[in-house]
Amino acid sequence: MLVVRPGGPADIDALLDLAYLSGRGFTSLPENRTTLAERLKLSAQSFAGTAAPDAAWYVLMLEDSETGAIEGVAGVKGAIGLSRPHYAFRVVTLAQFSPATDVRFDHRMLVLANECTGFTEVGSLFLRPGKRQGGAGSLLARSRYMLIAGHRERFAPTVMAELRGWFDEQDNSPFWDGIAGKFFRIPFEQADQMITSTDGQFILDLAPRHPIYLELVDPAARGVIGEVHRHGEAALAMLEREGFTRSGLIDIFDGGPTVTCQREAIATVREAAERTVKVVDALPEPALPKLLATTGLAAFRTTRAAVHIAGDTVELTGDAARALAVTPGDRLLVG
Repeated sequence: MLVVRPGGPADIDALLDLAYLSGRGFTSLPENRTTLAERLKLSAQSFAGTAAPDAAWYVLMLEDSETGAIEGVAGVKGAIGLSRPHYAFRVVTLAQFSPATDVRFDHRMLVLANECTGFTEVGSLFLRPGKRQGGAGSLLARSRYMLIAGHRERFAPTVMAELRGWFDEQDNSPFWDGIAGKFFRIPFEQADQMITSTDGQFILDLAPRHPIYLELVDPAARGVIGEVHRHGEAALAMLEREGFTRSGLIDIFDGGPTVTCQREAIATVREAAERTVKVVDALPEPALPKLLATTGLAAFRTTRAAVHIAGDTVELTGDAARALAVTPGDRLLVG
């Protein structure tokens, strides 16, 4: 059975392996052991409740409960843009008209923005290539919202997600090559690493201070603005099903889109309800597959299993109860 559980320092080797598999441009999973080890240490503090809510970073590991293999990872940041600004480009349109020539133009421009201060961020969603079917991605993605639903006081009213931008078959970013790289003038890999290993001051130092008129840039770069990496299309679809919509912001390095949703409007958060556990040998009809999550922060676990709902009670089998480490009388979130 696949179970989502808190990540901690003991997961460093598995997390580093996933980072190597994630490929170029997956900024939230840097191929840096020190950075990932620090993140897992913060994750342990976050689930223990000792990290301040706005400084917390919850790492969620997707584990096969039978083999112990780590099959994927996801994350939730309590708040972004507080200790260091969160920069993005906003895509804006400037309408211009001249009566003298009777000509009207709509100019699309990129403007440096810092608009997401204090938002909660869901991200770092990555599964091993062979595990992207059968609902594993949905379980891992929705586990983030079950965490938020069970501990609303620790998360912001607005939730956002950034998606990796478009890269070609040679793993090059047209947006970086045609726009962003012209200003930073360092290799993409170096800029990518600096995002997670520095305070981001280099962005403010080097990013364009004036609007970039898109008519003046390389068409290949212009054409991928707001486009999602081919491996991120499923993630975008899941976000949209939850109620996330495009914000008009894009990543300053690869041009990938930012999506946002109000916390209480996220479908999984809105539909999650607490019920009391009853463990049974066999489930009565109707038995339906449901998303289940424990209510405690330190012992947070999520899985998907068939259950029977009877009023305030959720009936589940012993296998599901063991996967979640719950006993009769405990409370579960059911989504």
